[in-house]
Amino acid sequence: MNNPVRIRKANTRDFPGWCDLYRGYAEFYKVPMNDDILETLWGWIHDPHHEINCLVAFVGEDDLPSGFAHVRRMPSPLRGIDIGFLDDLFVDPDARGANIGKALFGALEDHAREQNWPIIRWITADDNYRARALYDQLATKTMWNTYQMDISLNPE
Repeated sequence: MNNPVRIRKANTRDFPGWCDLYRGYAEFYKVPMNDDILETLWGWIHDPHHEINCLVAFVGEDDLPSGFAHVRRMPSPLRGIDIGFLDDLFVDPDARGANIGKALFGALEDHAREQNWPIIRWITADDNYRARALYDQLATKTMWNTYQMDISLNPE
């Protein structure tokens, strides 16, 4: 019997479980993580004036999140509209295969409709094959390559 996946916006009780998941996400992408970053992001999530939103996923009656998605508004100048940008999506490796990713994308679609966003965009690592297999089922891969310019905030 499949356990139902429940999705909702993150609340303050979710902090410990979300922290564990976000540390796992950072580890997957080999990005250093610390308490200051976690607390800053968690503050943004709960600041009604900040762009970032967090959806958390739960399996069955479990009270610990098994996955999350961070999404925000992003202007699309060529279209003259706002669209959504999915910054982060992660499912606990022990919970994979329970359709949590698909459920999160369903909730993201609902959120996009509420915000009047006709598009949600995201990027992923080229070698993230498992996630890309899901993305290929749910979305269209664009022709764009992503670049990053690192800026020194304290030039000497």
